[in-house]
Amino acid sequence: MRALPDPTRVLLIAALLPGMGHVWTGRAARGLGIALFALLGGWLTARFAAPEAGMVGRHAGGFFVWALSIPDAYRSARLDRAWAERAPH
Repeated sequence: MRALPDPTRVLLIAALLPGMGHVWTGRAARGLGIALFALLGGWLTARFAAPEAGMVGRHAGGFFVWALSIPDAYRSARLDRAWAERAPH
């Protein structure tokens, strides 16, 4: 059995790169899906945003997906840790 990552480190990794917190906890498909949808969301909002929108506004879709993924990765890591502590050794 592999060692479980520290939830705080998962939180930091998820905040730095979209989806990578999930990848680090062993949920590669979910993490790569989040990264894909963050890129797709950013591209779509950049394509359809008003020309006077700032950088964050032009990529709001991608930032939204990324922002939702950060607490999800942290929560997943904490739940993994809690389940591992409860399991008989």
